[in-house]
Amino acid sequence: LKDQFDNLDKHTQWGIDFLEKYAKFVKERIEIEQNYAKQLRNLVKKYCPKRSPKDEEPRFTSCIAFFNILNELNDYAGQREVVAEEMGHRVYGELMRYSHDLKTERKMHLQEGRKAQQYLDMCWKQMDNSKKKFERECREAEKAQQSYERLDNDTNATKADVEKAKQQLNLRTHMADENKNEYAAQLQNFNGEQHKHYYIVIPQIYKQLQEMDERRTIKLSECYKGFADSERKVIPIISKCLEGMILAAKSVDEHRDSQLVIDCFKSGFEPPGDFPFEDYSQNIYRTISDGTISTPKQEGMRIDSKTTMGKAKGKLWLFGKKPKPQSPPLTPTSLYTSSTPNGSQYPIFSIEPVHYCMNDIKTGKPRIPSFRSLKRGGPALEDFSHLPPEQRRKKLQQRIDELNRELQKETDQKDALIKMKDVYEKNPQMGDPSSLQPKLTETMSNMDRLRMEIHKNEAWLSEVEGKVAARSDRRHSSDINHLVTQGRESPEGSYTDDANQEVRGPPQQHAHPNEFDDEFEDDDPLPAIGHCKAIYPFDGHNEGTLAMKEGEILYIIEEDKGDGWTRARRHNGEEGYVPTSYIDVTLEKNSKGA
Repeated sequence: LKDQFDNLDKHTQWGIDFLEKYAKFVKERIEIEQNYAKQLRNLVKKYCPKRSPKDEEPRFTSCIAFFNILNELNDYAGQREVVAEEMGHRVYGELMRYSHDLKTERKMHLQEGRKAQQYLDMCWKQMDNSKKKFERECREAEKAQQSYERLDNDTNATKADVEKAKQQLNLRTHMADENKNEYAAQLQNFNGEQHKHYYIVIPQIYKQLQEMDERRTIKLSECYKGFADSERKVIPIISKCLEGMILAAKSVDEHRDSQLVIDCFKSGFEPPGDFPFEDYSQNIYRTISDGTISTPKQEGMRIDSKTTMGKAKGKLWLFGKKPKPQSPPLTPTSLYTSSTPNGSQYPIFSIEPVHYCMNDIKTGKPRIPSFRSLKRGGPALEDFSHLPPEQRRKKLQQRIDELNRELQKETDQKDALIKMKDVYEKNPQMGDPSSLQPKLTETMSNMDRLRMEIHKNEAWLSEVEGKVAARSDRRHSSDINHLVTQGRESPEGSYTDDANQEVRGPPQQHAHPNEFDDEFEDDDPLPAIGHCKAIYPFDGHNEGTLAMKEGEILYIIEEDKGDGWTRARRHNGEEGYVPTSYIDVTLEKNSKGA
């Protein structure tokens, strides 16, 4: 039975060791999950875009999808951390706590078993000692009896010796009887304790050890289940993360990305027109008897101005509206003749048009810098005039949006200061109202400055949008006029009746580049698409805007394109832009389509 107790001791110790072994496994799994989540977060951090709020990188759908995938992966890493935390709290922590309690309980049960065994051993020793003492006393009594019988039978022994031996016999017999009674009591006590030990105490201890081991097994089963539940709980969220990645992949739109590239790099410039064919061989095939050479120059140089205007209007150039000088096509009248001493005439080709074009290229100033100067990083101007029209419009619109946001912040701050000042005036103990005046003044000054900046940039934006629209109109008209163009134009697009003046005359320069643009503005007024009523008065100090009074009725000739401005016209024909938020617009259903 003692060996079985030792076997149970070894078995319970093995159970605790196995429990701690599984706890170690869970701990290593938690470390793996934590390292995995950490590496995923580092990966996401490495590939996440590091842009400032003002970064103007185009947001392609493929890039947005990748950033969404990174966000989903970051959430996935967070779920791995949740798994590790759940395992650490629900499984590993519970195992370590239970292992400590199990060791304490096992130690207590084993101590109780050892104490019971020690008590039984002590009872056995007491019984054995009483037995040995009883046995010794019995031997002594037998010796005393033999001595008494020998002296009693001995005739030579004295009566005193016989009496002494008899007393010794009685004493030893009495002591033997006492030891016999004590031995019997100890034996009875030992038998009772032994029965109690083997039938009550030890079975109870074994039962407690059995229950302890079964609870250990149940705890392992619960931890196994908790280990799996920690993973199963995050599966729905992980599935959502994976679904988000799939949706991000489906959101990639190649056409939209292409459109973003087009919008990003669209310059707004018009492609250059076709170079005219200069036929220098016309006079080679003419005979000497051809009378066209000696025809009057004035008739040969007569050109329809309307036709030439149409041709000039159809030519759109890279650096502005003004066409580059071109040499006119050589005709017989564009040549001058020279006579030999014998009276014969021979044609001489003029080099003046080529010389004129070279001078104009050297001395002419383009309206905006070339692409090469843009690539080299030329000085950035405040109105972005160094950029192409389309990019300039985007930059101005972005600056207007930023200024509007700053103005809104300053307005909110002003309102807050005014409310605080009112509170201070009503409750002087809370603060001095005059202390807020400098800040209020500064805020008002900032608001005025921002409004001026907004008006200035809006004027530039209107100018850019007007030029882009005018250029589009000119392209449309040039396509029509190009079909009916006849005649000849000079290098500057002007006309002359003198052939010599055309060939040899100096190039005529325009007084201002805008004069050339103004010649091609459409004189026909735009049709009204509705009318509006001014809700608030508007000063209209900036160029291109239209002043109006409260309650004034205006015609709408162009709707708001999203920039906050509507183009309107008075009854007297004056046109300009007015703030959309200042008017109540009513559009005509029939005229809008026209």
